[in-house]
Amino acid sequence: MTAVARVSKATDSVIGIDFGTLSGRAVVIRVADGKELGTAVFDYPHAVMDTVLAATGATLAPDWALQVPSDYIDVLRSAVPAAVKNAGIDPGEVIGIGTDFTACTMLPTLADGTPLSELAEYADRPHAYVKLWRHHSAQPQADRINELAASRHESWLPRYGGPTSREWEFAQGLQLLAEDPELLSRLGRSVEAADWIVWRLTGTYIRNACTAGYKGILQDGAYPTRDFLAALNPAFADFAETRVAHQIGQLGAPAGTLSAQAAAWTGLPEGIAVAVGNVDAHVTAPAAQAVLPGQMVAIMGTSTCHVMNWDALVEVPGICGVVDGGIVSGLYGYEAGQSGVGDIFAWYVRNQVPGRYYEDATKAGVGIHEHLTALAEDQPIGGHGLIALDWHSGNRSVLVDHQLSGLVLGATLNTRAEDVYRALLEATAFGTRKIVETFSASGVPVTEFIVAGGLLKNAFLMQMYCDVLRLPISTIASDQGPALGAAIHAAVAAGAYQDVRAAAQAMGKANKNVYTPNELASVAYDRLYAEYSTLHDYFGPGGKVMHRLRSIKGEALAGALPGRIEQKAPENDA
Repeated sequence: MTAVARVSKATDSVIGIDFGTLSGRAVVIRVADGKELGTAVFDYPHAVMDTVLAATGATLAPDWALQVPSDYIDVLRSAVPAAVKNAGIDPGEVIGIGTDFTACTMLPTLADGTPLSELAEYADRPHAYVKLWRHHSAQPQADRINELAASRHESWLPRYGGPTSREWEFAQGLQLLAEDPELLSRLGRSVEAADWIVWRLTGTYIRNACTAGYKGILQDGAYPTRDFLAALNPAFADFAETRVAHQIGQLGAPAGTLSAQAAAWTGLPEGIAVAVGNVDAHVTAPAAQAVLPGQMVAIMGTSTCHVMNWDALVEVPGICGVVDGGIVSGLYGYEAGQSGVGDIFAWYVRNQVPGRYYEDATKAGVGIHEHLTALAEDQPIGGHGLIALDWHSGNRSVLVDHQLSGLVLGATLNTRAEDVYRALLEATAFGTRKIVETFSASGVPVTEFIVAGGLLKNAFLMQMYCDVLRLPISTIASDQGPALGAAIHAAVAAGAYQDVRAAAQAMGKANKNVYTPNELASVAYDRLYAEYSTLHDYFGPGGKVMHRLRSIKGEALAGALPGRIEQKAPENDA
C-alpha cells in the first residue's frame, strides 16, 4: 500500500505508540509541527518473565526472557485513550497511528495470528510465549548458523559484520525445533511483535522492512535458502518459506487502516491510517532529524543502539546489519550496538554500592546515580587508576560475542565506589568509540553524533562521550524519541507528508552541538582508551578466559561441580 496525499488541517494529529521492555507509551503529536499534545503510559502486568513462567510458576532456564502478548493489547486499550484525553483533543482529529517495538521480539502464532500461548494446551510451554530481545538462550543455535554460513561462504553473512546473533529470528526458530518440536509443527507464523501489533490494529499481516532485514536475515529480497536451512536440520528446511516469508512493507507506508475492533479498543475513528511497524531505535532517527548519510544516532538507555544512514553498501565488521531502506528509503541503514550501558550502571548501584552512599544521597535529596556522578565528576581523568570493559551483557559490536563478561582492572584497597562507577561510565564511552572507529575505518565515516534516550539527561556522561569520541554531540529535543518517530511515520502513512525525510524536517526535534570536545580532556582519555583497546583485544578475540568462566559457572549451577564440602569430625579413639 502507498500513502494517499491529503490536505492537512491545522488540528490534525497522529499517535505514536512505543512498545518498550516494561511498558507501552502512547503520545499524541500535532502533524503540522511535531508538538507533543498528550501522553500516557501503561505498565505491562506481566513485565518480563525471566525466572518463572507466570501461568504455572515453573522455573525458567537461565538466559530466558518472555512476555505475554495480551499486555500489548492492553496498551491499546489503556494508554491510547488516556493519551487522547490528556491531549484534550477530539479523537476525530487523529488521522493515523504509528508503532515501534523492541527487536528482535518474536511471537509464535497460528496462521491467523493467534498467539500459541493463548491456547490452553500450550499455556505451560515456555516456547509458546513472546521471546523478548533479552532472550539469550539460543546461543548454541546461533553458533551453528554462523559456523555453517561461514563454511559455505553465504553471501548474506558479511552484511551482519560476520556472525549473526542469538537474539534473532532463525536462531530462535532453530531453538524451538531443538527443544519443543511439537510447537514448531503447530507454528503458523513466526512474527515480530512489531508486525503482530500492526496485524491486530488492521487485520492485515505485513512484515516491516526493518526487522525483516536486521533480524530476519532478508537480504536482496531473499532469506537463507532451503538448502542452507536443511543443512542445519532437515526438519528446518521450510522454516523460511512457510513460517517467515511474507509481504514486506516499506517504512512510512500504510500497512492498512484501523479495524472496527481496534477502533473500539482505542476510541479512535475506524479507517484511519496505520503505518507499517518499526523498531524503537531505527524509528528514533527521524525524530532526531538524523536522516542524512553520516549522522549516527545513539539511543542510550539500558543498552545502546547505534543507527545511521549511508549512500552505499559497505561491509563493516561487527555491525548488527546493513539493510537497504532499513531506516529511510533510498539509503542503506546501518546498525551497531552495545548490549549493556544503563543496565551496567544499574547493576553496580544495586549490588556493589555501600549503604552509606545511599544515606548520603538521601540527605542531599538526590538519587544514587546523581550522587555518585557528583562524587566522580571532579576527579582528574585517570585519577581512579582503573580501566573497565563494558561487557556485562556480552559484546554486541564489534566483537559480537555474548559470552564475554565485564571486567574492572586496577582496583586497590583505596578504590572507592565512585571510582568504579566512573570507570564503568568511561568503559561504555570507550565501547562507543570502538564502534565509531570501526565504521570510519570501513569507509563509513561518522560526521555527526546525536544522542537520544534516557541517559542524555546525565550532562557529565554526555561531555565524557564527547571528549572520548572527539566529536560534537547533538541531542534529540524530545523525551519521547521512539514515539515521536512512530508518529512521524504515521503522518507519512496518512498522506500528510511526501516521505519520512520531509516529515522529519517538520516534526523532528534536535538540539545541535550541545556538547563540544575539550582537547585536554580528549588527550587524557586517549591514554585510557589505549588501555581499553589492549584489554578489548586480549579478552575479546584473543582470549577465552571469560568463555571458560561461563562454562565453569554453568557446570557448577547444573550440579556437575561440588558445592560446600562438609568436613567429617575426627573419630574418637578413646
